[in-house]
Amino acid sequence: MNTCSLRQYNTFGIDVQAANFLQYRSEAELAELFASGSVTAPWLHIGAGSNLLFMGDYPGTILHSLIDDIEVTAETPETVDLRVGAGVVWDNLVEHCVDQGWYGAENLSLIPGEVGAAAVQNIGAYGVEVKDLIVSVETMGADGAAHTYPVEACCYAYRDSLFKRPHMKREFVTRVNLRLSKREVYRLDYGTIRQELARHPRIDLPTVRRVIIGIRQAKLPDPKVQGNAGSFFKNPVIGRKQYEQLHDTYPDLPGYATADDRVKVPAAWLIERCGWKGKALGRAAVHDRQALVLVNLGGATGADILALAQAIRQSVRTQFDIEIEPEVNVISARKGEGPCD
Repeated sequence: MNTCSLRQYNTFGIDVQAANFLQYRSEAELAELFASGSVTAPWLHIGAGSNLLFMGDYPGTILHSLIDDIEVTAETPETVDLRVGAGVVWDNLVEHCVDQGWYGAENLSLIPGEVGAAAVQNIGAYGVEVKDLIVSVETMGADGAAHTYPVEACCYAYRDSLFKRPHMKREFVTRVNLRLSKREVYRLDYGTIRQELARHPRIDLPTVRRVIIGIRQAKLPDPKVQGNAGSFFKNPVIGRKQYEQLHDTYPDLPGYATADDRVKVPAAWLIERCGWKGKALGRAAVHDRQALVLVNLGGATGADILALAQAIRQSVRTQFDIEIEPEVNVISARKGEGPCD
């Protein structure tokens, strides 16, 4: 058994221990870990821990990929296909794509985490989701069997995918196949991107990346300075009738129509209207510049963060009759359990 502190493997900076911590550099190494009995249940496969909230010490095995290669597998005058190891730091991949002049990933700049977790979570920002770039996802099972899932089979939705389903917890993302554009194409009509770009003499990939990074840094705390997991809550989607009724009461309530005639409402607006922005509850707080972000003020436990999240959810439920769901995965494994989130 290889015990390990998980403080550096979760961006909340929660100081908990794993009973067994194992890393691997190839699919063959992962298969050998299971075949040799080195992996003890329960087990959890993590990336950089940027979407995890540990409620206590983890009694089983934490698995972490060190597969960190980026390979060009196909190329046309219009596109380039990449096969990327699950252990590649996501923002390093975005930087690489920008440096190579490949379009599509730049709006996802500075999102914390690793490539494998990005495919599981379907990360997104500024009008782009990683599913828009994915061609297929490769996995390896605890039985050593390899599978490749074309993007159509990945069941991608808002911050959701096939790989979050309980029956998939015996499979681990090892590589992600992406397709980038070699043709100049941008997604700039989201938030203040165009407004910020107007300060620059020209629009190109490096400039767009710098602008996205600047926008994120202006409103999101650096996890290395103040523990957080980025957006803690998903934006809720409600029925159009409910939205219109709420809009009559709150004329400034933003809403974004979805394909199924429902309306996505910004969770940050709801939380701020409930008075939580900048407020603390014990050693946990709502960030003073972005109400979606919960922060560790220092020494907070998972229970402290969760108590704040539950209080916020209750306030939103009471005032707006809207349920906001966590985007962060709460890890509360107990001995005797099998694979878990």
